[in-house]
Amino acid sequence: MAMRMSSLFLRTLRENPADAEVPSHQLLVRAGYIRRVSPGIYTWLPLGLKVLRKVETIVREEMDAIGSQELLFPALLPREPYEATGRWTEYGDNIFRLKDRKDGDYLLGPTHEELFTLAVKDMYSSYKDLPVSLYQIQTKYRDEARPRAGILRGREFVMKDSYSFDIDTAGLDKSYQLHRDAYIRIFDRLGFHYVIVEAMAGAMGGSKSEEFLATAENGEDTYVRCPNCHYAANVEAVRVPVPDPLPYADAPAAHVEDTPDTPTIESLVAHLNSAYPRADRAWAAGDTLKNVLVMLVHPDGRREPLAIGVPGDREIDEKRLGAQVEPAAVEAFTEADFTAYPTLAKGYIGPGALGSEASSGIRYLVDPRVVAGTAWVTGADEPGRHVLGLVAERDFTPDGTIEAADVRPGDPCPSCGHALESARGIEMGHIFQLGTKYAEALDLKVLDENGKLRTVIMGSYGVGVSRAVACIAESNHDEIGLTWPRNISPADVHLVATGKDPAVFEYAEQLTRELEAAGLEVLLDDRKQASPGVKFKDAELIGIPTIVVIGRGFADGTLELKDRRSGERREIAVSDAVAQIQTEIQAEIQAGSRR
Repeated sequence: MAMRMSSLFLRTLRENPADAEVPSHQLLVRAGYIRRVSPGIYTWLPLGLKVLRKVETIVREEMDAIGSQELLFPALLPREPYEATGRWTEYGDNIFRLKDRKDGDYLLGPTHEELFTLAVKDMYSSYKDLPVSLYQIQTKYRDEARPRAGILRGREFVMKDSYSFDIDTAGLDKSYQLHRDAYIRIFDRLGFHYVIVEAMAGAMGGSKSEEFLATAENGEDTYVRCPNCHYAANVEAVRVPVPDPLPYADAPAAHVEDTPDTPTIESLVAHLNSAYPRADRAWAAGDTLKNVLVMLVHPDGRREPLAIGVPGDREIDEKRLGAQVEPAAVEAFTEADFTAYPTLAKGYIGPGALGSEASSGIRYLVDPRVVAGTAWVTGADEPGRHVLGLVAERDFTPDGTIEAADVRPGDPCPSCGHALESARGIEMGHIFQLGTKYAEALDLKVLDENGKLRTVIMGSYGVGVSRAVACIAESNHDEIGLTWPRNISPADVHLVATGKDPAVFEYAEQLTRELEAAGLEVLLDDRKQASPGVKFKDAELIGIPTIVVIGRGFADGTLELKDRRSGERREIAVSDAVAQIQTEIQAEIQAGSRR
């Protein structure tokens, strides 16, 4: 049955919501697709729900096509499975926890690896039952510290998560490829531009991991790509090419010098060039070793200081660091923390005071570029003093390395050495080869062909379904409103009846019935009190691909047909309206399939 603006549960807004910063958030609220309930929580209104269901249908069709079977777990889950895998603690404040009347612990599901694993364990016991792939489209809950951008990052969201179960790694490789191919078809059908990048599994665990990122200037994920070899990775997964070690047998001895009032890299470099100039070249920030202190807060509440050494021309990338230390959270090193470690000379911290075997006992990890034989200017662990010519391996030995420094355009590609380019995107899908992490924790084993118990190997695959709606809106709008792709739009045709002539409204109802009989979805603006200007603005804002205006030309036997995306308009005959609208739609579909 057609939707009618006179009765549709819809109120459009002329102004952007005060808290909306990105176009999708602004337009989905203004056009009446979603409505804010609280930070990160939104109501799906009728138009929005239609779009969401169409995205779900595309996802469901492609998952069914690879033989994955749909089920549905509850959102309210017991503590015990998550306790067994350690994630009850690891998730920390990121999950919603609650108690029942008997003081039992529960959570609102952030993701369902545990439940999928236990379901297979409960029902399957032999290698003959495998492989199997299961999926659900379910509401998830995560207590985001900073929910933003509407449904792009909320605390309640709809996600498709699926899991493959195989007896060996060869089976996992096949399952992974099937899902990867399905994801390519899903995102091709959803119509936004995307890239596939190497990623880190993070708290999910596992080995091979890839993300599907929708390209977007306002995306919160940064990735790099190589125009030479097509390498692509999010910044968390980039591996710095490690330089060859340098010989240091003949390197000059390190020496400590007075460097007063030089607590920053900039002030230090200026002082070095003034007080200790070099004949071959000027001192630069990259000649210095900057030692940064952070505090790791582990899920169990334990606090651990960590020192990170990076070249002075680099900054610590919070996302890269966070990915390396998960599930711990990263907090700033406070004045109180410095007081607790009196051997640290703030602004002049050097490797001498750092390391698990040093006076502070603070674990010390360095950038992979800090290889044996490299010489550095760094803190001398005394106020107003730095050490020059401190050689890695000869004069100090860190506890290890860490990929925490920022990745920049122009950095060498880890694959071919060509200069990398940087771009931003929105994470839309993530696929993992989980391996046996959850199967081992929950004792998922089956009998193999030799009658011996073998741990099942898992893969995990997620798609942000509700996020996809926002992502499509991000790439399908103009300055006046949304411009939905036809396969996602809440309707095919938006009929706008204007004026006061009862014949116009009677014909609008007739045309609606004829279009529906032809298999088209229709939104009819049958409001008699709204002005033509209001109706036109609403039609442009709502963004249905084809707009048909029944107005001043009706008495002369013509209607106006408008393509919402291009803005092109033309007159069509009333007598042949259905056929011409169908032709217009079919031509658009064919043009889209050729792109």
